[in-house]
Amino acid sequence: MVRRRQIIEMIGREQNRRHQARSPRIQRSLDRTLAALQAELDDTDREIGRQIRTGPAWREAENLLTSVPGIGPVTARTLIAELPELGHITRRRLAALVGVAPVNRDSGASRGHRAIAGGRTSVRNTLTMAALTASRHNPAIKALYDRLRAKCRRAQAAHHPQRHPAGPKTMANRLTRKTVTPQPAKPRST
Repeated sequence: MVRRRQIIEMIGREQNRRHQARSPRIQRSLDRTLAALQAELDDTDREIGRQIRTGPAWREAENLLTSVPGIGPVTARTLIAELPELGHITRRRLAALVGVAPVNRDSGASRGHRAIAGGRTSVRNTLTMAALTASRHNPAIKALYDRLRAKCRRAQAAHHPQRHPAGPKTMANRLTRKTVTPQPAKPRST
């Protein structure tokens, strides 16, 4: 997954250079480089897919993750590769590990701003993109997105769920459940 991310970054840089290039010779050179990088990305994706299919546990994990609307193969494979703790730790520890749990900025009697900090940046970025996609295709995440938009009135806060404490918790809940159907609430005994 690290190599895939590096290739994507190189493609982005070359595309930026292509947009700025004025010389037809340089444009053709950049087009050839982009074609080679795209071919390398396709090969890398095929190899990652082959590796996932060879392991029954990885295959099962990918099937479970991709059954959640908004989670595609790239997100599932990123989570499998870079978050092996998924499904083995609590959602709070998972949120802290990924870096989406709000961290207190308190000192003495003053209460500071809560913000995300640390964690696995690549996983957090992947989850942010998955949350954006899910806000369009997953009814539960879409409902959360609509509530955040109504409350915050800022698309940025709703598009970036790590900036709102409810966003990452909901996404972590959806990703760590053993099934994708909502579980009925258990009645409390008094």
